[in-house]
Amino acid sequence: MGIVAAAAVLAAAGAAQLGANLTYDQSARDYVDAAQATSAALAEVRQRDAVLGAGAGFAESLLAGDSGILADRSAAETLRGAIDDAAATSSSADDLLADDIPDAGAKPGWFWELFSEAARLSDARLDVERREDDLDAVAPEIAQAADELDEAGITLLSSAATAAAGFEAAHLSARNDDVIALRDAAAAVADTATIDQVAVDAFTTLEGAAAQVIASEQAELAEKAGPLQAPRLEIEAFARSLAPGVLLEFDWNPIVNGAGANGSMGGLTTWWWDDPDRAVIELSNSVAEQWPSDRSRSLVAHEVGHAISVKCEDLYDSSTQDSIEKWATAWAISMGFTDDANGVWAYGYPPQSYIDAAYGCR
Repeated sequence: MGIVAAAAVLAAAGAAQLGANLTYDQSARDYVDAAQATSAALAEVRQRDAVLGAGAGFAESLLAGDSGILADRSAAETLRGAIDDAAATSSSADDLLADDIPDAGAKPGWFWELFSEAARLSDARLDVERREDDLDAVAPEIAQAADELDEAGITLLSSAATAAAGFEAAHLSARNDDVIALRDAAAAVADTATIDQVAVDAFTTLEGAAAQVIASEQAELAEKAGPLQAPRLEIEAFARSLAPGVLLEFDWNPIVNGAGANGSMGGLTTWWWDDPDRAVIELSNSVAEQWPSDRSRSLVAHEVGHAISVKCEDLYDSSTQDSIEKWATAWAISMGFTDDANGVWAYGYPPQSYIDAAYGCR
């Protein structure tokens, strides 16, 4: 009887040990499967949160560099709101992202330990699955916050790039090189497709270019200050009206090209064939002193004829100085400026073929 009883106890213990092992193994497998799925979700949400945080940092840099010169104020306010929303969204996910998913732990030996650990793993699996559900819920919220942040940043940049043309038009006296730098910087900002360090650098460059345009114009106006400032600026506006699309810069001196004293007038134009179409026109103070006489207007038209040739270089022979001067004279004539100061007195009357060709240069 004792032997039979002992055998029964051993059989029961063996059965319990076997059942405990099977129960634990199933619980462990279920937990590992849930842990792996949740760990993948955790990694994805952490990555999205990191992208959101980086985007918010870049957006902060944009606002820090915004002087208000170009970017739209409402766009800046919208971006500030998107940054605040991103911070709130990221903060709400902090608890979910704080800790990694624990592993199942070591398998115990005795059946009573196995049953206890199997129960713990079952409860832990439920917790992990709930965390996965929470992660799945917050993932699209983080993605949406990142998209809204990106969109608001691009809107700010686009507003600045778009405003550059009007800003340039409001600062016509700025030097050509500074205006060209503004155009290039605006084009780089307009090409920005996402908020990153490249976007921040492009915006910083644009802001710097805009500030330089203002400084450049102020320096130019200071050089032109005095009793002749008003006619000088009228002449510059007149010249620009004759050559739309050509970037013009002006310098003024008492003597230009050997003329400017005793009622004479002098002009000198330097132009570039490459893009963008641009030129620098230097005029003697006497041109402003005699403005708006026909002589003064005709001389200015001659100099603009040189400047606008950047748009029409194929219409005349630019291989000799005489041909170049005849072209500028012909262009002034084609525009209706007939006083001999149009170049006829200094360089002679141009051939009719040049005058006819000049009508096609506008």
